[in-house]
Amino acid sequence: MTRDELNAHRLIKEAHEANAHLHSRRHFLKESAMGLGALAMGSLLGSCGNLFSSPQTKIAYDPAHPLLPKSPPLVGKARSVIYLHMAGAPSQLELFDFKPELMKMDGQDCPPSLLAGKKFAFITGVPKMLGPQANFAKYGQSGTLVSDNLPHFSTMVDEVSFLKAVKTDQFNHAPAQLLVHTGSPRLGRPSMGSWVTYGLGSENQNLPGYVVLTSGGSFPDAGKSVWGSGFLPSVYQGVQCRSEGDPVLFIKDPDGMNRDLRKASIEAINKANEQQYQEYNDPEILSRIAQYEMAYRMQISAPEVMNINDEPAYIHEMYGTQPGKACFANNVLLARKLVEKGVRYIQLFDWGWDAHGDNPNNSLNIGLKNKCRSIDRPITALLLDLKQRGLLEETLVVWGGEFGRTPMMENRNGIQNPFKGRDHHTEAFTIWMAGGGVKKGFTHGETDEIGYSAVSGKVDAFDIQATILNQLGFDHEQFTYPFQGRPFRLTDVAGKVITEIVA
Repeated sequence: MTRDELNAHRLIKEAHEANAHLHSRRHFLKESAMGLGALAMGSLLGSCGNLFSSPQTKIAYDPAHPLLPKSPPLVGKARSVIYLHMAGAPSQLELFDFKPELMKMDGQDCPPSLLAGKKFAFITGVPKMLGPQANFAKYGQSGTLVSDNLPHFSTMVDEVSFLKAVKTDQFNHAPAQLLVHTGSPRLGRPSMGSWVTYGLGSENQNLPGYVVLTSGGSFPDAGKSVWGSGFLPSVYQGVQCRSEGDPVLFIKDPDGMNRDLRKASIEAINKANEQQYQEYNDPEILSRIAQYEMAYRMQISAPEVMNINDEPAYIHEMYGTQPGKACFANNVLLARKLVEKGVRYIQLFDWGWDAHGDNPNNSLNIGLKNKCRSIDRPITALLLDLKQRGLLEETLVVWGGEFGRTPMMENRNGIQNPFKGRDHHTEAFTIWMAGGGVKKGFTHGETDEIGYSAVSGKVDAFDIQATILNQLGFDHEQFTYPFQGRPFRLTDVAGKVITEIVA
């Protein structure tokens, strides 16, 4: 035999052996061990009663029309959500949590009690305490303290509920961001926007139910996973749009292809998808068909909705927009437009809020001030604009980061940084909500005299998620999706509605 004939003979022999192995009893028992075990476990659990005895919310899921609008099981006060995430974690001590006692300790060695048994991202040795790097004053009838970093926002505090004692157990950016938006610090869980669009659908069938807008020059540290659909059908993942250029990549027809030809090509693709569905009966194939059809409709709807050039001059002045450029102000105006068009969940990520003090852009007295200047007018305009249009009461606006900043200065590798900065802090930070049926001009929670720990009104990411779902008309404990043999929920096995801020 020649070498080629020997190789062919060997391959044929291996194929026969593999086929025999696949059909052997030994292979069956080996590969189905977990299945047999699961059957046995199921029978045992069945004899012990239903471990998940609480009633679960049934969601009418039509894979052929996955985004049809649905009514929530409870009476919800909000119809949509705009979540403004400042990726990198803004310092609550320079924005909302004024601590005169911390000012007195400025420059002193950090007390050992604040370091013993604690984990920090970069602090080593004994850092210096760092007083507030901003001036504070009371605003509104509520008398809410806000720093001079946010002069415009201070005029809107009577529309806002502040959560001053938010905690987390994650001190690195990516896991902390995942926890805030997916309920888990690990990859693979659906984002909150995916849960919301799964439960409520969308009021506009020509646009995605869940839109993501980014600014600051980079994605959040956790990447696109923070707006992924996890184990939910893929149609519920966030659709990233842009405020510069085409709103969605490849939304325009290629050169030489007109709209009729595009329609014919999509019909041909979906005919093949339908044949595949008849063969495999996989509902994801129906979702794929629906997404192709939406993409076709979006070619007309998205460019119109995502165009801010036609907004009147006073709106551009109010928001501080820069048409034709990628910036936070443009994204905030787009968020208002998307809410008007019935989009259910709009997620804005603004990158660049880390404030370690290792360079000017990461400092409290330069970088943080610049970032505040970029968001102050747009956020204020958003709240005012929604209110004037009668949309604020049915739109829940949420603002915050993934954790807080330490009362002590960061001393990376035991050496004081060249600029004023703070390390990551899990014990306390601030998140605020407005509209959507939450109280106005209200503050819940308090930290100690230096802003190190929460002393009352402690809440965490699960509580915030439970509250957002509650405002939309869902009981977070009953709003589940079956996966891997058990009902999963956004808040996992934790969370409680923060009733103190619910109007």
